[in-house]
Amino acid sequence: MATLKITQIKSGIGGRRNQRETLRSLGLRKIGQSVERPDGPVVRGMVRTVAHLVKVEEMN
Repeated sequence: MATLKITQIKSGIGGRRNQRETLRSLGLRKIGQSVERPDGPVVRGMVRTVAHLVKVEEMN
């Protein structure tokens, strides 16, 4: 199964509450921090919510 490498590139400060909470749910706390999550519809939906704050790469 593929995984996604998600890197935070912008701050959640000033964003909507659900966007800040989504960053926390993904495990992102600092700009430049990266996490790997399994690819699936739930994670894709969270990434879509904060797409302007993160960079996503597909890993195999």
